Amino acid sequence: MNLDTLYSELTLKNDAKLVLLVLDGLGDIATKEQNYLTPLEAAATPNLDALARNAAQGRMIPVAPGITPGSGPGHLALFGYDPLEFQVGRGVIEALGLGIELKAGDVAARANFCTLDAKGIVTDRRAGRIETEVCEELCKLLASKIKKIGTTEVMIKAGKGHRFVVVFRGKGLEGPLTDADPHHEGAPIPVVRAVNKKSAKAQKAALLIKEFYKQALPLLAKRKPANGFLMRGIAHQPEIPTFQERYQLRPACIAVYPMYKGLAQLVGMNKLEGAQTIAEQFQRYRAEYDNYDYFFIHYKYTDMYGEDGNFAAKKKAIEELDAALPILLEKMPKVLAITGDHSTPCAAKGHSWHPQPVLLTSALSGSDKLQRFTETGANTGSLGVFDAKFLIRLMQANALMFDKFGA
Repeated sequence: MNLDTLYSELTLKNDAKLVLLVLDGLGDIATKEQNYLTPLEAAATPNLDALARNAAQGRMIPVAPGITPGSGPGHLALFGYDPLEFQVGRGVIEALGLGIELKAGDVAARANFCTLDAKGIVTDRRAGRIETEVCEELCKLLASKIKKIGTTEVMIKAGKGHRFVVVFRGKGLEGPLTDADPHHEGAPIPVVRAVNKKSAKAQKAALLIKEFYKQALPLLAKRKPANGFLMRGIAHQPEIPTFQERYQLRPACIAVYPMYKGLAQLVGMNKLEGAQTIAEQFQRYRAEYDNYDYFFIHYKYTDMYGEDGNFAAKKKAIEELDAALPILLEKMPKVLAITGDHSTPCAAKGHSWHPQPVLLTSALSGSDKLQRFTETGANTGSLGVFDAKFLIRLMQANALMFDKFGA
């Protein structure tokens, strides 16, 4: 029997409240340069410490051992979707998060402004993390000049900071395509290719993006530091079953950044808009407590500072979330899970394959008798090391949502 089918057959509906709090890129590694501490271990976290005393801990593998996940696979796994089965392009996620209603055949790309030198070499992949207002101005410029390529409509919409989305809408298009992003400084922007070389639709989409670059780059040539852009996650929207269908839970998302809203929308979560700080996100959770069964709350800054290699800032971001945590705990759910979608070690300045720590607390979670929530403690926790796609199932079990299997 298919495992998801078994879970569905055992599912019992009740009035339990479940919360998944994701500190993006939370996991880290201890190194000599960091005094053998991770940011989570170095941070002062009295509220997380209090939760840890009545919780189970463990480590989660986001995809498979040794595989470094993107944010899409990392979050889909947390939502219980096998990231190897449900592969979704980052562009699709970002477009949905920005409120673009994608149609069948649309190809979407997640993009960000970058800095190029005179020879077209990428010298800063994030253009100094330009302000959102600058990104909006540049996107407005591109959108005013490039409305169509042939008969294909081009839609450009700004996100937060240096990020934006490009959607190509026309006949006979398909993804996925390779990235127009070298993924490191010191190299030129690569030409995109069809992943499936036998797909005429993907070949057509690749030519469209090549032409888009040809028209767009001259418009940005004098715009320092954002005189270029990178594109990745270029794909079309796949079919995917909704979260409510799979788990019999009414889900809501409280996130600030468009990509994570898009991931939630992709699986049918309702986006609760407006909150900009983690305190405001927790306040929104409290206000909506009676309206949903499952809340996904996303916090970006642990990942952002990990990618910058900024240990002190990542530590401070954890402390700032911890300080706001009592707002959420005033409406304690039946099951609370706190984790990351992946690890973003400061030493790596990017995502990594290291299993992320997870804390799960409920009336039935038991206590691992740990005084803190840290990577070191999680290594000894009763949850052990498991695939992230099973977290939702453990949350359901702790919410008494499963009938007994067999006689």
